[in-house]
Amino acid sequence: MTVTGGVRVARRECRRVWVGRVAVGGGAPVSVQSMTKTPTADVDATLRQIAELTAAGCDIVRVAVPSQDDADALASIAGRSPIPVIADVHFQPRYVFAAIDAGCAGVRVNPGNIKRFDDRVADIASAARDRGVPIRIGVNAGSLDPRLLAKHHGKAGPEALVESALWEASLFAEHDFHDVKISVKHHDPVVMMAAYEQLAAQCDYPLHVGVTEAGPEFQGVIKSAVAFGVLLREGIGDTIRVSLSAHPVREVKAGIGILESLGLRPRRLEIISCPSCGRAQVDVHRLTEQVAAAFEGFPAPIRVAVMGCVVNGPGEAREADIGVSSGNGKGQIFVRGQVVATVPEHRIVETLLDQALALTGTTAGPSV
Repeated sequence: MTVTGGVRVARRECRRVWVGRVAVGGGAPVSVQSMTKTPTADVDATLRQIAELTAAGCDIVRVAVPSQDDADALASIAGRSPIPVIADVHFQPRYVFAAIDAGCAGVRVNPGNIKRFDDRVADIASAARDRGVPIRIGVNAGSLDPRLLAKHHGKAGPEALVESALWEASLFAEHDFHDVKISVKHHDPVVMMAAYEQLAAQCDYPLHVGVTEAGPEFQGVIKSAVAFGVLLREGIGDTIRVSLSAHPVREVKAGIGILESLGLRPRRLEIISCPSCGRAQVDVHRLTEQVAAAFEGFPAPIRVAVMGCVVNGPGEAREADIGVSSGNGKGQIFVRGQVVATVPEHRIVETLLDQALALTGTTAGPSV
């Protein structure tokens, strides 16, 4: 049971698997994943990107393995990465074994595009069991098994996605291998949500939730936030990835933001700001951007209110840890509901930051 905003949310009961040191499922906190966008064979570039993702709060990282050169790089990457590494394998089953031997914390396989995958399940299960490596069965609408696609009249709908995932999971279960996670991704969040809801009702495997090919950042974040919000509110989802045509750090920040908004991860920085209107006597948009920049990487969780007029300003500012209600070239500064100062507009940001540091007992400025 998780409490979000005073509302109890029953998490779906499921098995737990361990991806390195990160628990997935079984009531563990929802983890955030991303995927490097460098050539995996370029070990230094890939490790630099993993370091960036780790600094942004990523829990698990995935790397693509499309070639033998990439497979050969896995041992170095997995051994030096600060967070667990999952190998993403398509087409060639031999790379699954290479990833397991290299010490990867997990392997993602896409049964729909690995030739004769069903015939290799026994060997994969044996190798993964010996090394304690979980397998993610990653079903995608764009690469569904042709046999299932034909059965479902060429439509990769929720039923087809779920049938594919459960069939492959059953093959692993036949070999007494249950360290399995499942994803059933689709670019349409409505189809994707239906697939995960059906899957959640029919199995007890932990679920990796994502909208695949979600698009550029603005569109992709909206699609993911809508779909994740519904599913996580229903207790469905144990690890997430926001897939964006953008730098992977943006994926991690979006994923963390979604979890924070749902109360599934402690908030770090939350800025409450008004949208501005004709009543505003200050440039709220500019002021909010300045406050966000000043508090980037603030070393303690904090809620900051930036308001532009007297209608909701004082009330919202009082609800925050610190806040400002602005107008007539000055700002009234609140700390935990009490007015502590009135300062000129040009001193609002520095005063908010000073008050925040004092309130949290932080002696150093935010890390940027």
